[in-house]
Amino acid sequence: MDILSALAAFASYFFSGFAMVLVFLFVYTRITPHDEWALIKADNQSAAFGFVGACLGYVIPLASAAINSVSLLDYLLWGVVALVVQLLLFAAVKIYMPRISDKIESNHVAAGIFLGGVSISGGVLNAACMTY
Repeated sequence: MDILSALAAFASYFFSGFAMVLVFLFVYTRITPHDEWALIKADNQSAAFGFVGACLGYVIPLASAAINSVSLLDYLLWGVVALVVQLLLFAAVKIYMPRISDKIESNHVAAGIFLGGVSISGGVLNAACMTY
C-alpha cells in the first residue's frame, strides 16, 4: 500500500470517527434529562465526570471498531452499535438510580462518577466484543 492510499484510508476512518463522535455528543445530550453543556459551563463536576465517562465509553469501542472493521460501512455500523449501547447504559443507570439527573444537577459528585464509571465499563466490554 503506498502512502497516498494509506493516508486516504486514515482520513476516511478518522473523519468518519470524528463525525460519529459529534453525532454521539448531539444524541446523548438530547436523550439525557439534564443539560451537560450548561452544567459543565457552571463548573458542575458531577456532570463533567458523567459526560466524560460517556464520551470515553463511546470512543473506546469506536477505536476498537476502527481496528477490527473490514470496511468503512462496517465501521459506521459498529459506531451505531456503540451509540446504542451508551444510551442503554444511561437507561440502566436511570432505572437503578431514578434521580440520577437530579443528583447530577445538584452536583453530587458520586453520582457523576458512578455514571461515568458505568459508561466506561460498558464501553470497554463493548469494545472487547467488537472482534471477529
